[in-house]
Amino acid sequence: MKTAFYGRIVFGASAVLVGVIALMWHDADTWQTLREIWVLPFGAILGECLMTAQIAGGIGMQHPRTARLASVVLGVVYLLFSLACVPGIIAAPAIYAQYGSFFEQFSLLCGALALYAATEASAARAVVIGRLARLGLGVCAISFTLSQIFYLRLTADLVPKWIPPNPMFWAVLTTIAFALAALAILLNRRARLALRLMTLMLALFGVVVWIPRLIARPEAHLDWSEFGLTFLITGAAWMVADLKEASP
Repeated sequence: MKTAFYGRIVFGASAVLVGVIALMWHDADTWQTLREIWVLPFGAILGECLMTAQIAGGIGMQHPRTARLASVVLGVVYLLFSLACVPGIIAAPAIYAQYGSFFEQFSLLCGALALYAATEASAARAVVIGRLARLGLGVCAISFTLSQIFYLRLTADLVPKWIPPNPMFWAVLTTIAFALAALAILLNRRARLALRLMTLMLALFGVVVWIPRLIARPEAHLDWSEFGLTFLITGAAWMVADLKEASP
């Protein structure tokens, strides 16, 4: 399936990009919530090893012989990245951004699970793992919805002002789109269509929002990090959308 091939390219290339810029720019803007890893014993070494593993996984998933191993490597990396967001939730449970960061990383774990399911020889196990990936991404879509609701003005500020009718219109519309996608994915009703439309929307975020910012401010590490993360989530959604388990 060609779409599966392209999804792997986007997911893998984005994993490489995020890993490379994190190793190049060892600062809070690049690592964002993952900087919590730094406070652990030997945290800097651990973080660099995880980013290196992410790069290796992104490359390895492009080759059939190493794709299954790469899915395990990326699964471990994104599980640890998700756990790295938990201290922020505990420290500030009333701030939804902390939960949003967790579910952003968790959506990448769903992408790794989708890759593992796609390389699973047992059809029964592939279906179970694929279902977990789909349901997990559905929960993440709820989080994306809530993040935009709680930070609607910030979301609107990201929309280029030259797009008619106005930025707030698109902030509200994409929030509704995330909510509808979450329902379809969790209920498995037109789940594949919802996943593909969400993938397209996320890809457009990357192209319309982050690429112009990178051109205008190539020195802004935060923009590079957000660009890479957006396409990582895009690739994860694409991977889940191509699983046979989801309803057409």
